[in-house]
Amino acid sequence: MSTPTPSLYAAHEPVFPRRVRGWFRSFKWAVMAITLGIYYLTPWIRWDRGPNLPDQAVLVDLAGRRFYFFWIEIWPHEFYFVAGLLIMAGLGLFLFTSALGRVWCGYSCPQTVWTDLFILVERWIEGDRNARVKLHRAPWSVRKARLRVTKWTVWALIGVATGGAWVFYFADAPTLLGQFLTLTAPAVAWMTVAILTATTFVFGGILREQVCIYMCPWPRIQGAMMDNETLTVGYRDWRGEPRGKARDATAGDCVDCMACVNVCPMGIDIRDGQQMECITCALCIDACDEVMDKLGRDRGLVDYLALSDAPREQAGEAPRPALAHIFRPRIVIYTAIWALFGLAMVYALFIRPEIEMTVAAVRNPTFVTLSDGSVRNAYEVRLRNKHGEDRLFALDVAGDLAMHVTLEGTPYRAVTVPANETLRVRAYVTAPATSDVATGNQTPLRFWVQDNIAGDRAHVNTHFNGTGSRP
Repeated sequence: MSTPTPSLYAAHEPVFPRRVRGWFRSFKWAVMAITLGIYYLTPWIRWDRGPNLPDQAVLVDLAGRRFYFFWIEIWPHEFYFVAGLLIMAGLGLFLFTSALGRVWCGYSCPQTVWTDLFILVERWIEGDRNARVKLHRAPWSVRKARLRVTKWTVWALIGVATGGAWVFYFADAPTLLGQFLTLTAPAVAWMTVAILTATTFVFGGILREQVCIYMCPWPRIQGAMMDNETLTVGYRDWRGEPRGKARDATAGDCVDCMACVNVCPMGIDIRDGQQMECITCALCIDACDEVMDKLGRDRGLVDYLALSDAPREQAGEAPRPALAHIFRPRIVIYTAIWALFGLAMVYALFIRPEIEMTVAAVRNPTFVTLSDGSVRNAYEVRLRNKHGEDRLFALDVAGDLAMHVTLEGTPYRAVTVPANETLRVRAYVTAPATSDVATGNQTPLRFWVQDNIAGDRAHVNTHFNGTGSRP
């Protein structure tokens, strides 16, 4: 009779973290309130930009191909600002991870924030850890079904609010809300809300820690960002071991109460050392400190600490100050690079012109000789008006004073560019037959554009093809 092969897989056992009080738990509540408040309320902030422009403070206007952030307006060709923000976000993640471990994951990551909110709802409805574990293991009953349906309903409402807030960033929030209430919203808006509702419900309510462990790549990358000087949540085993009863004089400070394990949203035991699953939320610190207070022992059995301090503390010496771990060459370099990117973006933001121009020479033909012998070149010119009103732009060229500019279809060199639009025009530059520019090869040429209302100017360098450039 053959022996059955044991299964390599086991059913997932949900994690039911216990409620805890303390400084880190209060800090996490504050971060959750601030971040969710910003997320849900920002689309409703108004910002007056003048006529013909949206008055929503933060708006990704896909139809108008524009991004608005209070007084800042980003055009499609200025996407480098978005790229710069992404680079700064990555450098910031490296910086904070090198200094304090996975503080982003433990406090500010959307997965952490919404999971905290979902667990809070679960605790309100089903009770604290022991009650939730008992309910999970109990067979289905009317009471269990009622509690589960109530919890799932609140989770779904949070998911709807999450998806609804997201789509409000891409359209005028009051208008879109009215369309939702009257069932006239675009299909893409309904689909986006439905998808985000489902993902928020599943990620925050069901998968929870599995998203951090199996789906997020950062736990596998963080090892390259951390070293022995990084301050992260750890267990002082030289003080806590061997574990034993509080009244055992030969035992360490750890009484094996499992408080640190029961409050962990990842379901790990911090006493096993640093682990990939740990998000350094520090709730185990609050739980352990609470127990130490009750036993009349020093706090800090579980604490933020650096591995390099372990030999010092085991020898009875005081650990190095926290700032000594934070202000070290690696952190200083990350900070300097991060600050340089930030300053460069601020500088680029403030030197942006209100008008912009691009010029491309027409290649076929490269020049035309007119009946009076003068030589004419054609150029495709794009004029961008970033103002909220129509502006009259005048074109001119720098070089030979006898050269003059005209626009196609008109004897004038000025054109009205509509508000917040880019206008393409064909410009003709003509050089007299007797000038060196007309008979020469390629002569450097500078196009100028001037806003006749504000006086703003911009220029682009190109060249003029004379008869000497004929192949």
